[in-house]
Amino acid sequence: MEAVVKKPVKRVSKKKAAEIAEAAKPTQNREMLMLVDAISREKNVEADIVYGAVEAALAQATAKFYEGEVDIRVQIDRDTGNYESFRRWLVVPDSAGLQNPDAEELLSEAQEQLADLEEGDYIEKPIESVPIGRIGAMTAKQVILQKIRDAEREMVLSDFMARGEKILVGTVKRLDKGDIIVESGRVEGRLRRGEIIPKENLRSGDRVRAMIMKVDTTLRGAQIVLSRTSPEFMMELFKNEVPEIEQGLLEIKSCARDPGSRAKIAVHTEDKRIDPIGTCVGVRGSRVTAVTTELAGERVDIVLWSEDPAQFVIGALAPANVSSIVVDEERHAMDVVVDEENLAIAIGRGGQNVRLAAELTGWRINIMDAAESAQKQADEMTSTRKLFMDKLDVDQEVADILIAEGFNTLEEVAYVPLQEMLEIESFDEDTVNELRTRAKDALLTMEIANEEGVEEASQDLLDLDGVTPALVGKLAVGNVHTRDDLADLAVDELQELSGLDVDAAKALIMKARAHWFAAQS
Repeated sequence: MEAVVKKPVKRVSKKKAAEIAEAAKPTQNREMLMLVDAISREKNVEADIVYGAVEAALAQATAKFYEGEVDIRVQIDRDTGNYESFRRWLVVPDSAGLQNPDAEELLSEAQEQLADLEEGDYIEKPIESVPIGRIGAMTAKQVILQKIRDAEREMVLSDFMARGEKILVGTVKRLDKGDIIVESGRVEGRLRRGEIIPKENLRSGDRVRAMIMKVDTTLRGAQIVLSRTSPEFMMELFKNEVPEIEQGLLEIKSCARDPGSRAKIAVHTEDKRIDPIGTCVGVRGSRVTAVTTELAGERVDIVLWSEDPAQFVIGALAPANVSSIVVDEERHAMDVVVDEENLAIAIGRGGQNVRLAAELTGWRINIMDAAESAQKQADEMTSTRKLFMDKLDVDQEVADILIAEGFNTLEEVAYVPLQEMLEIESFDEDTVNELRTRAKDALLTMEIANEEGVEEASQDLLDLDGVTPALVGKLAVGNVHTRDDLADLAVDELQELSGLDVDAAKALIMKARAHWFAAQS
């Protein structure tokens, strides 16, 4: 898109103008075509890439004749070798202002020149071209060779990635600011310090395997980002050791790792003839041992995956034996009860076993003994009884009947099928209809209160991570309308208002108080 702009172009000296006036001779243009062809063949790089490098060199040389950070574009005719030069300005929105007046133009001013210009377009003005023979030899050489090196590296990298390999096998070449550079043939990978297994000591010349996580073209040097600590690396190692996985007879559902210490993987098969755990372990443990050896002795628990979340969690907590389990689908959490002998095993050293089980299953797991479970159930029953008595305006006997029949929320009382409530022996049809009506009215009242609470709440409270409109409504009942109001609450006060468990209440209060500590530091 072309348009003449009002911005003046700085004129060069007479001497330099004379040099510019000596346009490139046809002979020189033919020589350039021959040069591009020769470089392309010698470096095995596409001609367009070499042309691009020459254009960049010409643009860089031309820009030196102007003051400021001007933007120059050079276009070479691939057939004749003739080339044209343009100075250009990027069209930017008026609101952004000019960050670089030498290479930018405001949208409103640009549209005075050409009405259909849009943000991101360029305004170009032809300028006299610099003869190729006058380009500084070192500048041209450096730009062209760098472009060619980049192109060669990109081609090698593309060829390598096209093979679809997920693990890079190579040798440690050198250290680069704490990262380990791994060389594999003509490609290099970068193994960052945080992706090395703890206590692992890799030295120059050591053979190493690592998972290819991504290719980061913004990095200088090695652009393949590697990891030895990711769960994907362990899963890929098992795929290499267990043919049944590669054949599709066995599937790894998930994996959780504490790198260098312990890991859990969940496996599943639809083929009843295959024992998933035994297949991954191998004869005399050969397959799992090979993986463990590669991961510096990391112990692996192989768990049988199940569609039943509770059964999956029970298996993930092995070797601990579970006494009972309560699933809370709304909070996506499970209360797992174990006896005193299994409590330490279920939790693991430093909470490792339960943490890995939670990562593996995707469920929040609360480990407790029988006494803690009984106390929690009693507290929940007390809370539910109070809810029913307050919101439904019933006595303790009716509230206890509802709890005994499995009702825990007002929504359940209001919207479960009518026939299901009529099956409760202690209630007749009139009682059931009255309870359902009161429950619906209570829910409507609470919803209105929630909306009013949101309107009264400060923006800093609404923006706090973990605060929902429903929670804001509950907090409003306790006159908690700001982030500081929330930060002033004790854990038990927040639990009473919100119904959150202890850990969630603590976490939310600490988030609310975070700006206090930030201000003090």
